[in-house]
Amino acid sequence: MEPLYLAVGIVVLVAVIVDILWTTLWVDGGSGPLSGRLTTWTWRSLRAVSSDHPRALSIAGPLILALTLAMWIGLLWLGWTFLFASHPYALVSTRTGAVADWPGRFYYVAYTMFTDGNGDYTPVGDVWEIASAFTTASGMAFVTLGVSYVLTVLGAVSEKRSFASDVTGLGERSEAFVRAGWAGDAEEFEGLDLPLESLSTQLSLLADQHKAYPILHYYHSEQGSRASAMAVPIFDEALTIFRHGVAEEAQPNPTLVENARSSVDSYLDTLGTAFIDPADDVPRAPDLDRLREDDIPMDDAEFDEVLEELTERRRKLLGVVRADAWYWPPLEE
Repeated sequence: MEPLYLAVGIVVLVAVIVDILWTTLWVDGGSGPLSGRLTTWTWRSLRAVSSDHPRALSIAGPLILALTLAMWIGLLWLGWTFLFASHPYALVSTRTGAVADWPGRFYYVAYTMFTDGNGDYTPVGDVWEIASAFTTASGMAFVTLGVSYVLTVLGAVSEKRSFASDVTGLGERSEAFVRAGWAGDAEEFEGLDLPLESLSTQLSLLADQHKAYPILHYYHSEQGSRASAMAVPIFDEALTIFRHGVAEEAQPNPTLVENARSSVDSYLDTLGTAFIDPADDVPRAPDLDRLREDDIPMDDAEFDEVLEELTERRRKLLGVVRADAWYWPPLEE
């Protein structure tokens, strides 16, 4: 018996099983300890190597997902191999009767994880027969979990980009978003209730998905119009203008505005799971003169004071933008 090999095998297996279950089944837990660090290191390395080139960063999400699956499979493989190596007669060749060496153990574990084995090696004794059964069970179960995780993440990526497109379709700056809902002569934001309600629902779902799958933060879009890291600040700044910049008699439904604001709060709560920190500085304020040019009734006497109170919130939003290698939505046309 080799106690060191046994200890290494058990530690590796426990670590990877905890990480898989944590990441795939614990909705509020975010990424597991191993996959979370792999995600962060890969993203930071890719940014450093590519100098934030959009095309290079667009492969970050698929690359991180592939590396996570490879890490899970590799650690399961390694852990079971060390476990079988802890006893010199755990595995023997069915052809020669010789004790399995390291290549033989790796070979046996690989076949056993994904099939019932091919008969070249056989476990000796009840303990190792049971260990072989658990090897097959863990391979089948956790690979299935991994594939299900991938499919769920890819579906969430599509929904994330759909939300971004819906926001930027109304305006690629907060001022443009506000102007898009203005009915002009009617002196009201006619028809804005349905988009606000729809976007709020989409963002609430997106927040839950980011909390469950922090890897979504690292699915970078080459186009800013499809990047949720750009869309969320645009949306939230527009809500600030609706609530504190537009004259009260012309404001859209305040219930919908506050509900949408709550959805942004839920999204910002997910930043810790992706190790995204608030920016050190504060983004520039919206240009309300653009809205006055369209004769939108404004009452912004206390707008600067409100922005000051929202400093921490706006720093978080700027942190989201910069973490995704973008910039605060520009004010220029």
